[in-house]
Amino acid sequence: LSLKFSPVQINRLEKLGIKKTDPSTLTEEEITRFVRLDIDPESITWQRVLDTNDRFLRKITIGQSPTEKGFTRTAQFDITVASEIMAVLALTTSLADMKERLAKMVVATSRSGQPVTTEDLGVCGALTVLMRDAIKPNLMQTLEGNPVFVHAGPFANIAHGNSSILADKIALKLVGPQGFVVTEAGFGADIGMEKFFNIKCRHSGLKPHAVVLVATVRALKMHGGGPTVTAGTPLPKEYIEENLALLEAGCSNMRKQVENAQLFGVPVVVAVNAFKTDTKAELGLICKLAKEAGAFDAVHCSHWADGGAGAADLARAVQKAADLPSSFKFLYDIELPIVDKIRIIAQKIYGADDIELLPEAQHKVDLYSKQGFASLPICMAKTHLSLSHDAEKKGVPTGFVLPIRDIRASVGAGFLYPLVGTMPTIPGLPTRPCFYDIDLDTESEEVHGLF
Repeated sequence: LSLKFSPVQINRLEKLGIKKTDPSTLTEEEITRFVRLDIDPESITWQRVLDTNDRFLRKITIGQSPTEKGFTRTAQFDITVASEIMAVLALTTSLADMKERLAKMVVATSRSGQPVTTEDLGVCGALTVLMRDAIKPNLMQTLEGNPVFVHAGPFANIAHGNSSILADKIALKLVGPQGFVVTEAGFGADIGMEKFFNIKCRHSGLKPHAVVLVATVRALKMHGGGPTVTAGTPLPKEYIEENLALLEAGCSNMRKQVENAQLFGVPVVVAVNAFKTDTKAELGLICKLAKEAGAFDAVHCSHWADGGAGAADLARAVQKAADLPSSFKFLYDIELPIVDKIRIIAQKIYGADDIELLPEAQHKVDLYSKQGFASLPICMAKTHLSLSHDAEKKGVPTGFVLPIRDIRASVGAGFLYPLVGTMPTIPGLPTRPCFYDIDLDTESEEVHGLF
Protein backbone atom coordinates (compact mmCIF):
# COMPACT_ATOMS: atom_id res chain seq x y z
CA LEU A 1 0.00 0.00 0.00
CA SER A 2 1.59 3.27 -1.11
CA LEU A 3 0.90 6.41 0.87
CA LYS A 4 0.06 9.68 -0.83
CA PHE A 5 -0.71 13.22 0.22
CA SER A 6 -4.23 14.63 0.03
CA PRO A 7 -4.74 17.93 -1.85
CA VAL A 8 -4.87 19.94 1.40
CA GLN A 9 -1.63 18.33 2.52
CA ILE A 10 -0.01 19.25 -0.80
CA ASN A 11 -1.13 22.84 -0.21
CA ARG A 12 0.49 22.86 3.22
CA LEU A 13 3.75 21.45 1.84
CA GLU A 14 3.83 24.18 -0.80
CA LYS A 15 3.19 26.80 1.87
CA LEU A 16 6.22 25.46 3.75
CA GLY A 17 8.32 25.53 0.59
CA ILE A 18 8.61 21.73 0.44
CA LYS A 19 8.44 20.63 -3.21
CA LYS A 20 7.70 16.94 -2.66
CA THR A 21 4.69 14.75 -3.42
CA ASP A 22 5.88 11.39 -2.04
CA PRO A 23 5.54 11.02 1.77
CA SER A 24 8.44 8.54 1.88
CA THR A 25 10.89 11.16 0.63
CA LEU A 26 10.36 13.64 3.49
CA THR A 27 13.30 14.17 5.82
CA GLU A 28 12.86 14.11 9.61
CA GLU A 29 13.14 17.90 9.68
CA GLU A 30 10.51 18.26 6.94
CA ILE A 31 8.18 15.84 8.73
CA THR A 32 8.46 17.88 11.92
CA ARG A 33 7.68 21.12 10.10
CA PHE A 34 4.80 19.47 8.24
CA VAL A 35 2.97 17.84 11.15
CA ARG A 36 3.71 20.26 13.99
CA LEU A 37 1.78 23.52 13.95
CA ASP A 38 3.12 24.41 17.40
CA ILE A 39 -0.03 26.35 18.31
CA ASP A 40 0.07 28.58 21.36
CA PRO A 41 -3.14 27.50 23.20
CA GLU A 42 -3.57 30.99 24.64
CA SER A 43 -3.71 32.45 21.13
CA ILE A 44 -6.64 30.41 19.78
CA THR A 45 -9.16 32.83 18.25
CA TRP A 46 -11.60 30.34 16.74
CA GLN A 47 -14.87 30.55 18.66
CA ARG A 48 -17.86 28.27 18.82
CA VAL A 49 -21.13 29.91 17.80
CA LEU A 50 -24.75 29.52 18.89
CA ASP A 51 -28.07 31.10 17.87
CA THR A 52 -29.27 31.50 21.45
CA ASN A 53 -28.93 34.51 23.76
CA ASP A 54 -26.94 32.93 26.59
CA ARG A 55 -24.76 35.36 28.54
CA PHE A 56 -23.11 32.52 30.50
CA LEU A 57 -21.32 31.42 27.32
CA ARG A 58 -19.45 34.72 26.96
CA LYS A 59 -16.58 33.22 28.92
CA ILE A 60 -16.24 29.51 29.68
CA THR A 61 -13.64 26.87 30.51
CA ILE A 62 -13.38 23.89 28.16
CA GLY A 63 -11.40 20.66 28.14
CA GLN A 64 -12.26 19.57 31.71
CA SER A 65 -13.10 15.99 30.73
CA PRO A 66 -10.46 13.41 31.81
CA THR A 67 -10.16 12.40 28.15
CA GLU A 68 -8.66 15.82 27.37
CA LYS A 69 -5.62 15.06 29.55
CA GLY A 70 -5.53 18.39 31.33
CA PHE A 71 -5.68 20.59 28.23
CA THR A 72 -8.12 23.10 29.67
CA ARG A 73 -8.39 26.66 28.43
CA THR A 74 -10.66 29.66 28.62
CA ALA A 75 -12.92 30.08 25.58
CA GLN A 76 -16.17 31.73 24.58
CA PHE A 77 -19.18 31.48 22.28
CA ASP A 78 -20.22 34.09 19.73
CA ILE A 79 -23.65 34.47 18.18
CA THR A 80 -23.90 32.58 14.87
CA VAL A 81 -24.40 35.69 12.75
CA ALA A 82 -21.08 37.02 14.09
CA SER A 83 -19.22 33.97 12.77
CA GLU A 84 -16.44 34.69 10.29
CA ILE A 85 -17.90 32.01 8.04
CA MET A 86 -21.11 34.05 7.81
CA ALA A 87 -19.06 37.11 6.84
CA VAL A 88 -17.16 35.05 4.25
CA LEU A 89 -20.48 33.95 2.75
CA ALA A 90 -21.65 37.55 2.47
CA LEU A 91 -18.42 38.91 0.98
CA THR A 92 -17.48 36.13 -1.43
CA THR A 93 -17.77 36.57 -5.19
CA SER A 94 -17.58 32.95 -6.40
CA LEU A 95 -17.17 29.38 -5.21
CA ALA A 96 -13.42 29.53 -5.84
CA ASP A 97 -13.19 32.84 -3.98
CA MET A 98 -15.14 31.38 -1.04
CA LYS A 99 -12.79 28.39 -0.85
CA GLU A 100 -9.80 30.73 -0.81
CA ARG A 101 -11.35 32.91 1.89
CA LEU A 102 -12.23 29.92 4.06
CA ALA A 103 -8.64 28.70 3.72
CA LYS A 104 -7.28 32.07 4.89
CA MET A 105 -9.26 32.14 8.15
CA VAL A 106 -6.80 32.45 11.03
CA VAL A 107 -7.63 30.29 14.04
CA ALA A 108 -4.53 30.76 16.21
CA THR A 109 -0.90 31.86 16.34
CA SER A 110 2.10 29.54 16.59
CA ARG A 111 4.66 29.94 19.36
CA SER A 112 6.95 31.53 16.79
CA GLY A 113 4.32 34.19 16.02
CA GLN A 114 3.04 32.82 12.69
CA PRO A 115 -0.69 32.78 11.92
CA VAL A 116 -2.28 29.32 11.80
CA THR A 117 -5.07 29.00 9.25
CA THR A 118 -7.84 26.53 8.47
CA GLU A 119 -5.71 25.44 5.50
CA ASP A 120 -2.92 24.56 7.94
CA LEU A 121 -5.45 22.46 9.86
CA GLY A 122 -6.49 20.73 6.64
CA VAL A 123 -10.19 21.57 6.98
CA CYS A 124 -10.76 24.22 4.29
CA GLY A 125 -11.90 21.64 1.72
CA ALA A 126 -14.47 20.19 4.10
CA LEU A 127 -15.65 23.70 5.00
CA THR A 128 -16.18 24.48 1.34
CA VAL A 129 -18.25 21.32 0.89
CA LEU A 130 -20.45 22.37 3.82
CA MET A 131 -20.95 25.81 2.26
CA ARG A 132 -21.43 24.61 -1.32
CA ASP A 133 -25.19 25.12 -1.33
CA ALA A 134 -25.27 28.03 1.10
CA ILE A 135 -23.45 30.20 -1.45
CA LYS A 136 -26.53 30.23 -3.69
CA PRO A 137 -28.82 33.23 -2.96
CA ASN A 138 -32.42 32.42 -2.01
CA LEU A 139 -34.95 33.86 -4.47
CA MET A 140 -38.15 34.84 -2.67
CA GLN A 141 -40.99 37.26 -3.31
CA THR A 142 -42.72 40.10 -1.51
CA LEU A 143 -46.44 40.08 -0.73
CA GLU A 144 -46.94 41.91 -4.03
CA GLY A 145 -44.96 39.36 -6.03
CA ASN A 146 -41.76 41.33 -6.48
CA PRO A 147 -38.53 39.29 -6.56
CA VAL A 148 -36.13 39.60 -3.64
CA PHE A 149 -32.91 37.82 -2.75
CA VAL A 150 -32.53 36.86 0.91
CA HIS A 151 -28.95 35.78 1.45
CA ALA A 152 -26.51 35.83 4.38
CA GLY A 153 -26.97 37.49 7.75
CA PRO A 154 -23.87 39.02 9.36
CA PHE A 155 -24.85 41.24 12.30
CA ALA A 156 -24.09 44.93 11.73
CA ASN A 157 -23.07 45.69 15.30
CA ILE A 158 -20.50 42.85 15.31
CA ALA A 159 -19.86 41.82 11.70
CA HIS A 160 -20.40 44.05 8.64
CA GLY A 161 -24.19 43.86 8.53
CA ASN A 162 -24.94 43.52 4.82
CA SER A 163 -26.49 40.91 2.56
CA SER A 164 -24.31 39.08 0.09
CA ILE A 165 -22.29 40.51 -2.77
CA LEU A 166 -23.42 37.59 -4.94
CA ALA A 167 -27.09 38.48 -4.41
CA ASP A 168 -26.40 42.08 -5.43
CA LYS A 169 -24.47 41.09 -8.56
CA ILE A 170 -27.08 38.57 -9.68
CA ALA A 171 -29.82 41.13 -9.07
CA LEU A 172 -27.97 43.71 -11.18
CA LYS A 173 -27.80 41.24 -14.06
CA LEU A 174 -31.50 40.48 -13.77
CA VAL A 175 -32.73 44.09 -13.72
CA GLY A 176 -30.49 45.17 -16.59
CA PRO A 177 -28.71 48.50 -17.23
CA GLN A 178 -31.83 50.62 -16.59
CA GLY A 179 -33.02 48.73 -13.53
CA PHE A 180 -32.59 49.40 -9.83
CA VAL A 181 -31.30 47.13 -7.09
CA VAL A 182 -32.08 48.06 -3.50
CA THR A 183 -29.80 46.47 -0.90
CA GLU A 184 -30.05 46.97 2.84
CA ALA A 185 -27.42 47.71 5.48
CA GLY A 186 -28.34 46.86 9.06
CA PHE A 187 -28.87 49.08 12.12
CA GLY A 188 -27.96 52.78 12.09
CA ALA A 189 -26.12 54.47 9.25
CA ASP A 190 -23.09 54.94 11.51
CA ILE A 191 -22.69 51.15 11.50
CA GLY A 192 -24.38 49.42 8.57
CA MET A 193 -23.90 52.18 6.00
CA GLU A 194 -20.29 52.87 6.96
CA LYS A 195 -19.44 49.17 6.68
CA PHE A 196 -21.36 48.85 3.41
CA PHE A 197 -19.22 51.56 1.86
CA ASN A 198 -15.84 50.81 3.43
CA ILE A 199 -16.00 47.00 3.45
CA LYS A 200 -18.63 45.61 1.09
CA CYS A 201 -17.99 48.09 -1.73
CA ARG A 202 -14.22 47.49 -1.48
CA HIS A 203 -14.71 43.75 -1.92
CA SER A 204 -17.45 43.94 -4.58
CA GLY A 205 -16.10 46.80 -6.66
CA LEU A 206 -19.65 48.16 -6.92
CA LYS A 207 -20.40 51.87 -6.48
CA PRO A 208 -23.82 52.97 -5.17
CA HIS A 209 -25.77 55.67 -7.03
CA ALA A 210 -27.76 56.83 -3.98
CA VAL A 211 -28.25 56.10 -0.30
CA VAL A 212 -31.59 56.03 1.54
CA LEU A 213 -31.60 56.83 5.26
CA VAL A 214 -34.69 55.56 7.09
CA ALA A 215 -36.08 57.64 9.96
CA THR A 216 -39.14 57.46 12.20
CA VAL A 217 -40.78 60.03 14.44
CA ARG A 218 -40.47 57.65 17.39
CA ALA A 219 -36.75 56.97 16.97
CA LEU A 220 -35.94 60.66 16.58
CA LYS A 221 -37.98 61.51 19.68
CA MET A 222 -35.94 58.96 21.59
CA HIS A 223 -32.75 60.66 20.40
CA GLY A 224 -34.25 63.96 21.53
CA GLY A 225 -34.41 62.76 25.12
CA GLY A 226 -37.65 60.81 25.14
CA PRO A 227 -38.37 58.25 27.88
CA THR A 228 -37.02 54.71 27.74
CA VAL A 229 -38.92 52.28 25.52
CA THR A 230 -39.32 48.76 26.90
CA ALA A 231 -40.20 45.89 24.56
CA GLY A 232 -43.59 44.38 25.27
CA THR A 233 -44.96 47.42 27.13
CA PRO A 234 -47.11 50.30 25.79
CA LEU A 235 -45.24 53.25 24.33
CA PRO A 236 -44.99 56.32 26.59
CA LYS A 237 -47.33 59.13 25.50
CA GLU A 238 -44.41 61.23 24.24
CA TYR A 239 -44.12 58.83 21.30
CA ILE A 240 -47.78 58.73 20.30
CA GLU A 241 -48.72 62.39 20.86
CA GLU A 242 -47.42 65.38 18.91
CA ASN A 243 -44.28 66.86 20.47
CA LEU A 244 -42.40 69.01 17.99
CA ALA A 245 -39.80 70.25 20.48
CA LEU A 246 -38.76 66.71 21.42
CA LEU A 247 -38.72 65.68 17.77
CA GLU A 248 -36.61 68.65 16.67
CA ALA A 249 -34.06 67.92 19.38
CA GLY A 250 -33.76 64.33 18.14
CA CYS A 251 -33.34 65.39 14.53
CA SER A 252 -29.77 66.30 15.43
CA ASN A 253 -29.03 62.58 15.09
CA MET A 254 -30.59 62.48 11.62
CA ARG A 255 -28.57 65.54 10.63
CA LYS A 256 -25.36 63.81 11.69
CA GLN A 257 -26.26 60.66 9.76
CA VAL A 258 -26.96 62.71 6.62
CA GLU A 259 -23.57 64.39 7.03
CA ASN A 260 -21.97 60.96 7.47
CA ALA A 261 -23.51 59.74 4.22
CA GLN A 262 -22.28 62.82 2.39
CA LEU A 263 -18.70 61.97 3.39
CA PHE A 264 -18.87 59.18 0.80
CA GLY A 265 -19.94 61.47 -2.05
CA VAL A 266 -23.32 59.82 -2.69
CA PRO A 267 -26.71 61.63 -2.97
CA VAL A 268 -28.89 61.13 0.11
CA VAL A 269 -32.65 60.57 0.32
CA VAL A 270 -34.36 60.39 3.72
CA ALA A 271 -37.33 58.01 3.95
CA VAL A 272 -39.64 58.79 6.87
CA ASN A 273 -41.67 55.75 7.87
CA ALA A 274 -45.02 57.33 8.79
CA PHE A 275 -47.16 55.56 11.38
CA LYS A 276 -50.77 56.27 12.35
CA THR A 277 -49.87 58.25 15.48
CA ASP A 278 -47.52 60.60 13.61
CA THR A 279 -48.93 64.02 12.78
CA LYS A 280 -48.53 65.99 9.56
CA ALA A 281 -46.60 68.64 11.47
CA GLU A 282 -44.12 66.04 12.77
CA LEU A 283 -43.60 64.44 9.37
CA GLY A 284 -43.21 67.84 7.76
CA LEU A 285 -40.64 68.92 10.35
CA ILE A 286 -38.46 65.85 9.69
CA CYS A 287 -38.57 66.38 5.92
CA LYS A 288 -37.74 70.07 6.31
CA LEU A 289 -34.78 69.46 8.62
CA ALA A 290 -33.48 66.59 6.46
CA LYS A 291 -33.32 68.83 3.39
CA GLU A 292 -31.68 71.59 5.42
CA ALA A 293 -29.05 69.04 6.50
CA GLY A 294 -28.17 68.38 2.87
CA ALA A 295 -30.45 65.53 1.81
CA PHE A 296 -31.45 65.64 -1.86
CA ASP A 297 -35.01 64.86 -0.81
CA ALA A 298 -37.02 63.62 2.16
CA VAL A 299 -40.26 61.69 1.70
CA HIS A 300 -42.70 60.22 4.17
CA CYS A 301 -43.99 56.79 3.19
CA SER A 302 -46.57 54.27 4.38
CA HIS A 303 -45.55 51.02 2.71
CA TRP A 304 -46.04 49.17 6.03
CA ALA A 305 -49.79 49.77 5.55
CA ASP A 306 -50.25 50.43 1.83
CA GLY A 307 -47.61 48.22 0.25
CA GLY A 308 -45.72 49.44 -2.79
CA ALA A 309 -48.15 52.30 -3.39
CA GLY A 310 -47.14 53.76 -0.03
CA ALA A 311 -43.53 54.04 -1.19
CA ALA A 312 -44.12 55.30 -4.74
CA ASP A 313 -43.06 58.87 -3.91
CA LEU A 314 -39.92 57.51 -2.24
CA ALA A 315 -39.11 55.43 -5.32
CA ARG A 316 -39.43 58.48 -7.57
CA ALA A 317 -37.17 60.50 -5.27
CA VAL A 318 -34.54 57.75 -5.29
CA GLN A 319 -34.74 57.51 -9.08
CA LYS A 320 -34.05 61.24 -9.39
CA ALA A 321 -31.22 61.08 -6.84
CA ALA A 322 -29.60 58.19 -8.68
CA ASP A 323 -29.46 60.30 -11.85
CA LEU A 324 -27.36 62.94 -10.08
CA PRO A 325 -23.58 63.00 -10.51
CA SER A 326 -21.95 60.76 -7.91
CA SER A 327 -18.38 61.01 -6.67
CA PHE A 328 -18.28 57.94 -4.47
CA LYS A 329 -15.18 57.63 -2.31
CA PHE A 330 -14.00 55.60 0.67
CA LEU A 331 -13.59 57.17 4.08
CA TYR A 332 -9.97 56.11 4.52
CA ASP A 333 -6.95 54.83 2.62
CA ILE A 334 -6.72 51.07 3.14
CA GLU A 335 -2.94 51.27 3.53
CA LEU A 336 -3.08 53.54 6.58
CA PRO A 337 -1.95 52.02 9.91
CA ILE A 338 -4.63 50.14 11.84
CA VAL A 339 -4.90 52.77 14.58
CA ASP A 340 -5.29 55.61 12.08
CA LYS A 341 -8.19 53.86 10.31
CA ILE A 342 -9.97 53.25 13.61
CA ARG A 343 -9.44 56.87 14.64
CA ILE A 344 -10.85 58.21 11.35
CA ILE A 345 -14.07 56.21 11.79
CA ALA A 346 -14.37 57.23 15.46
CA GLN A 347 -13.85 60.92 14.80
CA LYS A 348 -15.60 61.42 11.46
CA ILE A 349 -18.54 59.01 11.82
CA TYR A 350 -19.16 58.82 15.58
CA GLY A 351 -17.95 62.29 16.55
CA ALA A 352 -15.41 61.07 19.14
CA ASP A 353 -12.58 63.30 20.30
CA ASP A 354 -10.13 60.41 20.08
CA ILE A 355 -9.73 56.67 20.70
CA GLU A 356 -8.16 54.79 23.61
CA LEU A 357 -6.47 51.46 22.95
CA LEU A 358 -6.58 49.18 25.97
CA PRO A 359 -3.56 46.85 26.44
CA GLU A 360 -5.07 43.84 24.66
CA ALA A 361 -6.06 46.00 21.69
CA GLN A 362 -2.56 47.48 21.45
CA HIS A 363 -1.09 43.97 21.56
CA LYS A 364 -3.33 42.96 18.65
CA VAL A 365 -2.34 46.03 16.64
CA ASP A 366 1.30 45.05 17.02
CA LEU A 367 0.59 41.37 16.27
CA TYR A 368 -1.54 41.93 13.16
CA SER A 369 0.88 44.51 11.79
CA LYS A 370 3.70 42.00 12.19
CA GLN A 371 1.65 39.21 10.59
CA GLY A 372 0.83 41.33 7.53
CA PHE A 373 -2.84 42.09 8.21
CA ALA A 374 -2.55 45.86 8.71
CA SER A 375 -3.97 46.69 5.27
CA LEU A 376 -7.38 45.14 5.97
CA PRO A 377 -10.43 47.43 6.34
CA ILE A 378 -11.95 48.05 9.77
CA CYS A 379 -15.27 46.61 11.01
CA MET A 380 -16.19 48.28 14.31
CA ALA A 381 -18.10 46.10 16.81
CA LYS A 382 -20.13 48.77 18.59
CA THR A 383 -23.56 49.33 20.12
CA HIS A 384 -26.21 50.30 17.59
CA LEU A 385 -28.12 52.35 20.16
CA SER A 386 -25.84 55.38 20.13
CA LEU A 387 -23.27 57.12 17.97
CA SER A 388 -20.91 56.59 20.90
CA HIS A 389 -19.92 53.42 22.78
CA ASP A 390 -22.48 54.20 25.51
CA ALA A 391 -25.99 53.03 24.60
CA GLU A 392 -27.49 55.61 26.98
CA LYS A 393 -26.03 58.60 25.11
CA LYS A 394 -28.62 59.61 22.53
CA GLY A 395 -28.70 62.34 19.91
CA VAL A 396 -25.19 63.43 18.92
CA PRO A 397 -22.82 62.80 21.85
CA THR A 398 -19.68 64.92 22.03
CA GLY A 399 -16.58 65.12 24.19
CA PHE A 400 -16.04 61.37 24.47
CA VAL A 401 -13.06 59.09 23.89
CA LEU A 402 -13.88 55.77 22.20
CA PRO A 403 -12.40 52.82 24.15
CA ILE A 404 -11.12 49.85 22.11
CA ARG A 405 -10.79 46.84 24.42
CA ASP A 406 -9.68 44.26 21.84
CA ILE A 407 -9.23 43.71 18.11
CA ARG A 408 -9.96 40.47 16.28
CA ALA A 409 -8.93 39.44 12.78
CA SER A 410 -11.34 37.98 10.23
CA VAL A 411 -8.62 37.47 7.64
CA GLY A 412 -10.69 35.18 5.43
CA ALA A 413 -13.64 37.57 5.36
CA GLY A 414 -11.20 40.41 4.89
CA PHE A 415 -11.43 42.81 7.83
CA LEU A 416 -10.25 43.54 11.36
CA TYR A 417 -12.91 44.15 13.98
CA PRO A 418 -12.20 46.22 17.07
CA LEU A 419 -14.43 45.54 20.08
CA VAL A 420 -15.66 48.90 21.35
CA GLY A 421 -16.37 49.41 25.05
CA THR A 422 -18.30 46.53 26.60
CA MET A 423 -19.84 45.33 23.33
CA PRO A 424 -20.59 41.57 23.76
CA THR A 425 -20.30 39.12 20.87
CA ILE A 426 -23.21 37.02 22.11
CA PRO A 427 -26.35 38.71 23.47
CA GLY A 428 -27.98 37.90 26.81
CA LEU A 429 -31.60 37.99 27.89
CA PRO A 430 -32.80 41.06 29.82
CA THR A 431 -33.60 41.00 33.53
CA ARG A 432 -37.25 40.43 32.62
CA PRO A 433 -37.29 38.20 29.52
CA CYS A 434 -40.33 38.28 27.23
CA PHE A 435 -40.96 34.57 27.84
CA TYR A 436 -42.81 35.57 31.02
CA ASP A 437 -45.61 36.85 28.78
CA ILE A 438 -45.78 33.84 26.45
CA ASP A 439 -48.28 31.07 27.08
CA LEU A 440 -50.37 28.47 25.28
CA ASP A 441 -54.12 27.97 25.60
CA THR A 442 -54.27 24.18 25.77
CA GLU A 443 -57.93 24.12 24.70
CA SER A 444 -57.67 26.24 21.56
CA GLU A 445 -53.90 25.86 21.05
CA GLU A 446 -53.79 29.64 20.64
CA VAL A 447 -50.47 31.28 21.49
CA HIS A 448 -50.55 34.38 23.67
CA GLY A 449 -47.92 37.03 24.29
CA LEU A 450 -45.71 36.70 21.22
CA PHE A 451 -46.82 40.04 19.77
